Amino acid sequence: MELDPKRTVNVSVQVLPLAEAPIPIVDRAIQVIAGSGVRYEVGPMETVMEGQLDELLGIAKRAHLACFAAGASQVVTFIKI
Repeated sequence: MELDPKRTVNVSVQVLPLAEAPIPIVDRAIQVIAGSGVRYEVGPMETVMEGQLDELLGIAKRAHLACFAAGASQVVTFIKI
């Protein structure tokens, strides 16, 4: 079975940078999501995005990598579909 690539799904992303000051790093990940143009909602524990699966997974990857660019040495990222 294959998922219709045009089907709308929800994907939640939670980044957990292992750093002394994680909030500015998390904010960078949220900026990536906000700049992507997809519908999203920031919650206290995760950010939920709505769109096509492949696009959302790419955004989640960019948000994860943004944490390293912001100075995190390690990042744990949880993704729910």
